[in-house]
Amino acid sequence: MPKEFKQIAIIGPTASGKSDLAISIAQKIDAYILSIDSLSIYKEIDIISAKPSKENLAQVKHFGINEIYPNEHFSVEIFIRLYHEVKAACEKAGKNLIIVGGTSFYLASLLNGLSKLPEILPEHEKGVFERLMDVSAAHAFLESIDPEYAQNIAQNDRYRLEKALLIYEASGLSPSKWFAANPPQPVITELPIFNIDVERAILRERIAKRTKKMIELGAIDEVCYLEKTYGRAPNSMKSIGIVEILEYLDGKVKFEEMIELISTHTAQLAKRQQTFNRTQFKEVVSAPLESLEEIILKDFGM
Repeated sequence: MPKEFKQIAIIGPTASGKSDLAISIAQKIDAYILSIDSLSIYKEIDIISAKPSKENLAQVKHFGINEIYPNEHFSVEIFIRLYHEVKAACEKAGKNLIIVGGTSFYLASLLNGLSKLPEILPEHEKGVFERLMDVSAAHAFLESIDPEYAQNIAQNDRYRLEKALLIYEASGLSPSKWFAANPPQPVITELPIFNIDVERAILRERIAKRTKKMIELGAIDEVCYLEKTYGRAPNSMKSIGIVEILEYLDGKVKFEEMIELISTHTAQLAKRQQTFNRTQFKEVVSAPLESLEEIILKDFGM
């Protein structure tokens, strides 16, 4: 008789020790790992993303790491599709699943779900493609049919504009009316969530050490390669660590200032992550890193 599939999530701010904790627990509960990290998803962004080493990745099967190239688009819809594939792989192999990472927005999307989209036909795509020949005019049109929805989309955000206009072309409804008529359905209804509780002073110290280590490991060379290969336009190239190194390469900041800026911006990100986790998830078990493994294993009856 196949064993019951179980899944948990481990969340926490950047540099809190999530990856190592997940690997340690995965080995004990026979689990695969699904990473929810906005940078680790990309191939070739290795040092800046602080993704697990090749040795660590070899210890436990990981998903959500090295899935796409830096110039390829990633979205919540793609992530949810990936989750379904990972869950199926776990069930086929008789494995449990640990969802872990700092981009908790993806975790929230699994719990809150997404609205279904209308059927998109080739003629709808053709009409939207022609409208997007002038992105500013396309945004103005969206504003005329759905001012509230358009307000949350930047004028140059072609991807979200295209999605909104496709909904209108296919359904005849403004995006706001479509989503009101088609509320999201949760992908996961029950999921134990464990949060790494860490003091800000300790976290800032860890971030500073990790930033210096990142530079020592060759982060500047990595960014040079990424810029040469993909340019600066992809969203991945606007990430913390990459932006500051590009400013250094442009001569806008000095070496020590670059390191300080990366640390500061990463600490600010960590604070936003902690706020998001605190406000978005209910019934979360929070504990220091040193105690959390024992708590999680107890939850698994070990």
